Amino acid sequence: MSETTAETTTTGVVLTDPAAEKVASLLAQEGRDDLALRVAVQPGGCSGLRYQLFFDERALDGDVAQEYGAGVKVIVDRMSVPYLAGATIDFVDTIEKQGFTIDNPNAGGSCACGESFH
Repeated sequence: MSETTAETTTTGVVLTDPAAEKVASLLAQEGRDDLALRVAVQPGGCSGLRYQLFFDERALDGDVAQEYGAGVKVIVDRMSVPYLAGATIDFVDTIEKQGFTIDNPNAGGSCACGESFH
């Protein structure tokens, strides 16, 4: 088992280079180095569960954290870890779409808008 695989199974989340660069850019705009990107799964949306990505300065009991290049830290709360095991967060910037995307092998399906999954 490679070291990268061991780290990603610990947090359950893989942040691609374009996503890490965008997060670092957003953090630079905020002018703060004490924030981490929190990835969470919450009830809601058409399919039952939805993703939340936001900057957070809090450390919650049971959080799982991983550092990426450019000072980017990703944290996942204890309840969301099983839902996000192996998920990849990417940043897409094309004519058709701009924003973060999540490719989650644990999602059984999603709604037509792509905002929620089950």
